[in-house]
Amino acid sequence: MTQQPSQGFALSRTFEARPERVFAAWTTPEHFAYWFGGELAVPVERMTMDVRQGGVWSLVMHTPDGGELPFSGVYEEVAAPERLVFTLKDAFAPKDAAGETVRVALSSRGDGTEMAFRQDGGNLTAEQYQQAEAGWSGFFDRLAELLAKA
Repeated sequence: MTQQPSQGFALSRTFEARPERVFAAWTTPEHFAYWFGGELAVPVERMTMDVRQGGVWSLVMHTPDGGELPFSGVYEEVAAPERLVFTLKDAFAPKDAAGETVRVALSSRGDGTEMAFRQDGGNLTAEQYQQAEAGWSGFFDRLAELLAKA
């Protein structure tokens, strides 16, 4: 299910894992490095994840042409295992920009977890939001693969 609100987008996905495992996949560097970025390499040694309100996170994706795409943000809300809210800035965002806000809500559904995801902030064009939505959708495919392994 996909919604296209102005200034952002929302996605919903159900995983065959308990909310605690899904939350850990969002907050454990080795897990996050596996699925965030899809097929692009995200070296764990280039990551920081201070998962607490006000804590900072950062990572670098390696592109096939040898380039690097840095991402960073601040955790605004951490309520394990139900909710995670953080800011997201990439290398193309102006240094003084607040970045986008990412909201992840996890709900138990039997033996699985329903994840409601939203990115907004009004900092991207409609085309950039479409690209971001497609990117996250692919990332969530990798997240599902990770969760299916254990």
